[in-house]
Amino acid sequence: MGKSFDIATAGGLALGFLSIVGSFLMEGGTIGALILLPAMTIVFGGTIAAAMIGTSVKNILSIGKLIMLALFPPKFDVKSTIDSIVRYSTIARKEGLLALEKELENVRDPFLKKMLRFAIDGTDPDVLRSLAETEVTYVAERHAQYAGIFQKMGGYSPTMGIIGTVMGLISTLAAAGEDPNELIRHIAMAFVATLWGVLMANIVWLPIADKLKNIHNEEHIFAEMIVEGVLAIQAGEIPSVIKAKLNSMLPSGEQEVDTK
Repeated sequence: MGKSFDIATAGGLALGFLSIVGSFLMEGGTIGALILLPAMTIVFGGTIAAAMIGTSVKNILSIGKLIMLALFPPKFDVKSTIDSIVRYSTIARKEGLLALEKELENVRDPFLKKMLRFAIDGTDPDVLRSLAETEVTYVAERHAQYAGIFQKMGGYSPTMGIIGTVMGLISTLAAAGEDPNELIRHIAMAFVATLWGVLMANIVWLPIADKLKNIHNEEHIFAEMIVEGVLAIQAGEIPSVIKAKLNSMLPSGEQEVDTK
């Protein structure tokens, strides 16, 4: 299982920022007007602080790694795995399950390797399924926790933008009657804070949460396919039946059509 650059995530982030910033520039704005350190500090610092309170320092430190995961998600070679499982089933029917022992060292996917090991060791099918479901459940909980970090940040970010806006308006009222340029600066900070809060929530945090959920769904289906395949091998099912069963778990557009 390798990794591949996800053009959808990178392209979506780029398109989102370019669309918003581009439209702002077309209306006569400047980049400098958007880059206000006080406003950005409130939004970014406040969002991360709130997320840290709700989770842990360990989870916050993993944000960078999770963003990279969204940009470079694991690539599940489903069709190749199905072919491998069918090949293993052919060997098992001809030579027995123990003959798969020599194939284990060539199995790259750790979950498939573990399930095959259980089958070769004679693990009861019900126990094997229970072990697989337990592992998948814990993985699902861990993935949900990671996606939840970004989900929470997507909720906190607009609120932090509002806080920045209120603070900017307070500064504006406090500076009333003084230098007009100072008033304009405070008003700008007020609205820029709202912009950054809403922008980060809807272009970065919430979409990345959805991406992580999507990656989990793909991994979950992949794991289920492996479990069904190994159990079918253990039950001694016909290779062609195993292939048809696993193939049916794929979306209709990705299923192999037998032309024979």
